[in-house]
Order: sequence, then C-alpha cells, then structure tokens
Amino acid sequence: MGVTLARAAQWTAAGSGTDTLEITPWNKSLLNQIIKFTEDFSTKHPQEAAYVFREPLEWKTCLDSSAFGEGYEINEATVQSEAKDKDGQPLLILSASTLRVRSFDQLSRLLRIAVEKKLKEAQACLEANRDPIVKILGPEYGTVEGEDTSILHLFDKVEKESGLETQLKMKIILLLHQLDLQLLNSSLKQISQDVRLNPAAVNNEVNLLKNFSGQGEDTVLESLEYTSDYMFSNGCRAPPWRQVHGEICYLVIKPHDTDPLYITCSTAGVFLNGGQLKGKDIDYERKSDLYKDIVTFLRERSPRFVENMAKQNQHMRRIISMWKVLRFLANFRAFMILQKIGEKENKASSSLEDVGESSSETDEDEQPVRHQEGNTDLSAEYWGIQKLAKYVKGGDPTATVIALCSMRDFNLSQESCQLAIKDTGCLEVLINLLDTEEIKCQAGSLKILKEISQNVLIRHAIADLGGLEIMVKILDSPDTNLKCLAAETIANVARFKRARKTVRQHGGIKKLVELLDCISVGSSYQAKDTETARCGALALWSLSKSAINKKAIRRAGGIPLLARWLKCSHTNILIPVVGTLEECASEPSYRLAIRTEGMIENLVKNLSSEHEELQTHCASAIFKCAEDEETRDLVRKHEGLQPLSDLLGNSENKQLLAAVTGAIWKCAISTENVLKFQEYKTVETLVTLLTDQPEEVLINVIGALGECCQEQENRGTIRRCGGIAPMVKLLTATNQALLVNVNKAVGGCAMEPENMSIIDSLDGVRLLWSLLKNPNPDVQASAAWALCPCVENAKNSGEMVRSFVGGLELIVNLLKSKDKEVLTSVCAAIANIAKDEENLAVMTDHGVVPLLSKLANTNNNKLRRHLAEAIAHCCMWGSNRVAFGETKAVAPLARYLKSKDPLVHRATALALYQLSEDPNNCVIMHENGVVKLLLAMVGSTDDALQEAAAGCIANIRRLALATEKAKYG
Repeated sequence: MGVTLARAAQWTAAGSGTDTLEITPWNKSLLNQIIKFTEDFSTKHPQEAAYVFREPLEWKTCLDSSAFGEGYEINEATVQSEAKDKDGQPLLILSASTLRVRSFDQLSRLLRIAVEKKLKEAQACLEANRDPIVKILGPEYGTVEGEDTSILHLFDKVEKESGLETQLKMKIILLLHQLDLQLLNSSLKQISQDVRLNPAAVNNEVNLLKNFSGQGEDTVLESLEYTSDYMFSNGCRAPPWRQVHGEICYLVIKPHDTDPLYITCSTAGVFLNGGQLKGKDIDYERKSDLYKDIVTFLRERSPRFVENMAKQNQHMRRIISMWKVLRFLANFRAFMILQKIGEKENKASSSLEDVGESSSETDEDEQPVRHQEGNTDLSAEYWGIQKLAKYVKGGDPTATVIALCSMRDFNLSQESCQLAIKDTGCLEVLINLLDTEEIKCQAGSLKILKEISQNVLIRHAIADLGGLEIMVKILDSPDTNLKCLAAETIANVARFKRARKTVRQHGGIKKLVELLDCISVGSSYQAKDTETARCGALALWSLSKSAINKKAIRRAGGIPLLARWLKCSHTNILIPVVGTLEECASEPSYRLAIRTEGMIENLVKNLSSEHEELQTHCASAIFKCAEDEETRDLVRKHEGLQPLSDLLGNSENKQLLAAVTGAIWKCAISTENVLKFQEYKTVETLVTLLTDQPEEVLINVIGALGECCQEQENRGTIRRCGGIAPMVKLLTATNQALLVNVNKAVGGCAMEPENMSIIDSLDGVRLLWSLLKNPNPDVQASAAWALCPCVENAKNSGEMVRSFVGGLELIVNLLKSKDKEVLTSVCAAIANIAKDEENLAVMTDHGVVPLLSKLANTNNNKLRRHLAEAIAHCCMWGSNRVAFGETKAVAPLARYLKSKDPLVHRATALALYQLSEDPNNCVIMHENGVVKLLLAMVGSTDDALQEAAAGCIANIRRLALATEKAKYG
C-alpha cells in the first residue's frame, strides 16, 4: 500500500502544510479499492484482523461519538473499543477528534460505521500515514523510501523465528503486497488509456479556433492568444523550468459571455491557471479540473461557445450540398408514399432492452448525466437532421408529415441522431404535434418519439416537457394505430420512477388495461387485436415496477385480462404479458390471483416454448410465485418440474439459467417436489453449476441444493458428485444472500457423517464459525444453524470446537443479539456444544447462564424450544442449576408448558427435570403450577417427554416429603 501511495496516487502540496491527496477520479478509484480490501479483511482473514499494530494509525476524523454504538464504551466525546490488547489497552480510541486505531478488525468496523463518510476517513488516514505498513508492522518494513525490501526482510526473520506473531506478519505483508500489485496494475491500465497532449496537437487546435474567432455574432470566441510568441525547438512556448512539469504553453482566451480565461496546456491536459501577475509573470498553480483539450474545457465554461460551435459547419458544406439532393429525393418518395398508400406501422421487436431486465428493482437516476460531445466532428446525420428541423417546425401539415417521414429515414437508434433532434429543438415540436388534431402529424411524431425514447436523456426530456400527459390523452383516441404508438412510447419513457407516477396520476393505467380488453373470450385472435394488446402490455410491464402501480393495475381489472392473453399462442404478446405478471408476482395478492385464475398451468406450458426470452420470464414468474405452498403443488400437478430440470442444460443463457434455478429452488421447498427432482437427476446437474457461474445463478443453485439435501439420498448424491468441496469454497464469498444459502446447504450435508468428515478436512467448520462475525443477522443465524449438525456429527467435536480461538466467547456473546432468528439458532448451537463438559465449563465462564436466563421471557415458540434445550444441557456443569434459579429463569420456563407446541413441551420438560435437582428450583416450579401440567404429559407417547415429566414430578415430590418429614418428624 505504501508503494502505491508513493508512486501511483496523485498528491498536491497544501501550501505550508503536508501533502494531500487530490480529489481526482483515479484517487477515488484507489481509495475505493483500499476501502473494499479493508472492509472485507475481518471477514476473509479473521486471525490476521485481530493482529495488534506496532503503532496506532492516527488521524483527524470527521466522525463524532454519536456514530459509535455496540462494542464501544462512550463517555461524552471520548470513545474506546471494548476490544483490547493483551495489556488491556483499547484497540480504538477517539479523543478530541483524533482517532487512533490498532487493528484491521477495528478498521473494518470503523469503515462500516462511517457509511457515506468512509471515503473521507480513508483519505484522512492515508494522508496522515503515508507509509501505513511502518505503523502496522514496524519501521523495518517501510516501503516508501528506496526499494521495497519488506518481504525479503520478513523471509529473513522467518528463518530465525517461527512464532505465531511472525506467521501473522508474514500473512499480513503478503496480503498488503498483493493489494499493492493490484493497485499498481490498475494504475498501469489507467495510464495506458490516457491520451496525452503534445505541442503540435495544441497548435493545431489553437489555429482552428482562431479561424472561428472574432467580433461577429456567430464567432465561437472573441479572441484567443498565446502569452508568449517565442517557440522553442520542441514546439513548446512554456519556459524550460515549467516544461519539466509537462507544460507546453499558456493562453488567454476571451469568450463572448465570460471574463477572460487564463489556461495552461500541458501533456496531462488543459486547466485553468492563476492568471497574469504583475509584469509578465504567470501564476502557474492549477485552479480547475484537467480537460483533455481546449474545446472540451471551453464547453464547460461558455454556453455561447457551445451554441456558436454548432453553427460553424463550413467544413461540412460539401457533404450538406450532396445531402440536399438526396434529401429532396427522399422527401419526394415520402410524399408519394403518403399520397398513394398511407402510412404503414413500423413493427418493433417485442423485447425492449431495458424492460427485459424486469426482475430487477433498480431504476434510472432521476437526473441523468448530460451528454458530452467528445469532439467537434459531428456526423453527417447530425447536420442532416438539423437541416430538416426547420421543415418540421415551420411547414404546413403536409410539409411537416413529409419532413417527419424523411427524419425517419435516418437511423434513429444512433445517439447522434437522437441528440440532434433534442439539440435542434425538434423534441419540443414533436411533443406539440401530439396535441394537434392532425392524425398523420400525431402518428409521425409518435413513431419518431418511440424510436428516440430509447435514449435516457430523451426519456427524461419527454417527461419534463409534458409529453406523457399528452400520450395518456391519445390513449382515448378512436384511432387504434395512434393508441398503439402512444402505449409503446409510454413503455419506453416509463423506465424511471417519476414517469411511472405521472402516467398513473393522469389515469393512464386504466386506459392501458382497456387496451387488453379488445376481444371476447373464445373468439379468434385477430392481428390487430394482438398488436393493440401487445402495446398495452408493454406499457403495463414498465409501469408495474412500481408497487403502487401494481395495485392500480389490479384495481383496473388487469389480472383477468392478463390471464386471458396468457392462453394466447403468439409469443410477441406473451412476453410482455408474462413480464408484467413476473413483476407483479412480488405482491402476495397477485400470487394468489395467478394461482386462482389458473395461470400456473399456462406458465408451465410456456416453459416448453422455443423462445428463450419467454421461457426466462415464465421461469422467473414461477420463481416468485413458488414462495407459496399451493403454487409449488400446482407446478408439480401440471408437470412443470421436468421442463425446469431440462432447461438446466441451457447453461449458456445466464438470464434463463438464473430464472430456472430460482424456480427449482423455491419448488424444492416441498418434499414431494424434491422426490420428483431425484427422479429427474436434477441434483446431479445442479452440482455441475457450482462453479464458473454468476452470483445470481449461484445463489439459486446453492439454495436449491440446500433444500434438496434435507433428504438423506440427496446428501449422498452431492458427495458422490464432488459437490461438497465447491460448496465449502463458497463459504468465503461476500454476497450475503449467497452466504445464507451456502450455510444452509453445508449444514444440510453435515447431517451425514461421511460428508461431515470431508467438510472438516476442507476447514469448513472454521469458515462457518468465522461467519458468526458477519454483521448481517441472516448470515449469523444460518451459520449458527449449520454448526449444529457439524458439532453433532464431528468425530471429536469437543476438541474441534476448542481449537477455534475465541470461538466459544463469540457464540456466547451472540446471545446479546436483538434478532430472534440469531438467538434461536445460537441457542440450538449452544445446546449441542454444551454436551462436551470442557466446552460447557468455558461457556459458563463467559456468562452463558445469565444470558440464557435473560431470554426466558419470550413468547416465540421456536426460541422457547431451543432455549429450553440449551438450558437443559447447560445444567450439567457445576452450580449452573442453582444459577438459573437465581437469575430467574425457572418461572418463565414453567409457563412454556402451556404452549400448544409439543416440541416446546418436550424441551421444557427436559430443562425442568434438570433444574429440579436443586430444591429451590422445585419450590418455584410448584408455586407456578407445573405439577398438574406435567402429570398430563406423563401419559405422552413421546418417551423422552414422558420420562422427563415423571422425573421432574418425582424430584418435586421428594422435596415435599423431605420437608414434611423435617417439619413433623
């Protein structure tokens, strides 16, 4: 990291102070890579993360004490970490805005605490610690001054010493060295992409701009002059002592609409300098960002320059002269088409690129980035459209229609053509034409808007100019063609939140649903009906990304109409219909409707379509709907499990594969479906997909295997197919959803002793244990659940658990979690771990008894069951029985017997039986009426419950007899 900071980062002198990191895109990229490395360090390398630095990393922070929470001791403005070194010193201290950090674990936590301020914190830390490795490992590992000999020094030390600290240092220096190589490699890529200026290029650009400068209204600049007429032999005009900094020349530029600009042209780019000082001296200090050339710099500074540059098209005159002839012929051809055969609809593909990504909840930014022209050489098409603009703006209806048809002859999918329409003011005219009574003008305008609205800037511009409101009005038109064009354009524009809201607020959803109601049930599908419904469905697909719009579609009667069209055989209508259903299936009410309207059968049927896009949307809809048990049964009933299994063979189409594996995962929640998947050899195929797949596929594959491995036969299949090793490898992933599923799958496999020995040999149990430190409660809970079968089925489970340094303390501390599932899973794990006496003794020392007792007042039956089991096993050491009574756990446990869950009864009876060995606990139980409840359970068919209930009653009875005897002799 020190090498990168010294050689690749961009620093600037802060006057009399220390150097600071410039706020440049490259520095931000470096900082973000370092932040990612540090944030993940504690998860990926827990042992190394606990290593205490030789000296603290110290810097001025922008965080205050209010940002810190659990794990820190806060006293007004001072913060200390609860984590301490072997001398009892905190590993993080915040005092008077000075922050001192002494481990990677604390650095990781700090970055998570900083949230949006993490970039500033990383910058401040690295500015204050130019060679952080010296602070982390010691001065002998310095990397900034001279050669980087840190690794050689470490190897030399390893030959002499072989302790744990040296091994940790070895791992840390190798990890940091690997980070340095990664960052330097990124730097090389960045440098190789930079286009550097030279004197000839600058001179050519200056001469070109001078030709277009002067006092006239249409000139691009008032004047542009060098500050020096003297040119050195290398073409530079900068003095030699500035040329060593890469500077070429200095210019004074006078735009028409701003003050004079003093700029420096250097090999790195163009920037604003400090201007002319007294005499002929120049203030060379950079005062702006770097730009790649003078034109790009001026585009940012002078609107008048941008405007007049568009007018300066002399170099295009010859092309335009030729274009005039061609355009005349095109206009004449368009006119003849209009007069003789009318307009024809342009049948667009049913798959819109952005809408196709319908499973995602992501949305376009509300403020899209403005387009920046890379150079002044605009295409012939751009100038052609600019020329046509005046006919669109100023002609009679016939001339306007001809101009619109001519405009459609251009390739409107090209960005230059799209932006030409926007830049020339044609967009406003096109939207105004929608509000006329000339159907041909409206249709011509909509056909162009439909094409160019594929551009994000134009989509936002259409919404800003009120285009959506007019299009919604057109949906009432008696002209079917117009309604279709308006709906299709709405489908393109409504890809961001504000546009979707506008359509809804102006009554567009009801009108679009009505486009689906164009045939009666059972009648033949006419091409015109299908096209109308397709356009309506496309628009509803875009709009259905909004939760409010989903409800509006349902209230407008959209569900039965979508169900009717789902029975159609035409793919072009099926894709947007299924896409809409897929989006809406995230709502429980839609899932119920999809099931009750009989749509599952048609979704299953279309899994066998020849069109992969349709297969993808059908599988994705099933994925969402199969959250419900009734739907899972319907998929099986309509024989949908086999086509899903067959589609796993198409591993090239990742989008289809993600949808299919997701559907299989959710369907596998039902045991009956798992048995079918066994028949179709689905598990074997899923195992082959555990490597070299995108994360979204892996999440679903491992989720499906996690469900399937609840069956013993499949646990063996996974082992025989070599699935355990890649599964364990995924425990090092960072994606939270993936980790949750991997934990469940590994835990399921661990129920088989043969599998467990493989998991242990691959260090899988240690990886699971390390995931208990993950900040995500779902990951913590799934890891704890997975540890239960691991501990239960390991050969030397007690010794294995003890081998994890700090592991028992970690799991006991998780009893302080506020998440119910974490508490439940940890109680289950503690119940298994406590079967080993030595481990129980260690957990007792870490305060397991009071922490379990504190949870006793819960109404959650799942937590009650596993808590009672944990208490039962923890009673087996020392005076723990007595301690549970003293910490008031007995009375709440007694109330668990009133639960309606037989599993809670069993666990509670076992706990009460163990606790009843202490006389004081027997008194509390008797007072809370357990005898009557336990008597009813003595007759249970569950042997364990029967014996525990009888044993507890016997202990209470013995105490009562002893008390009587003592009282009456």
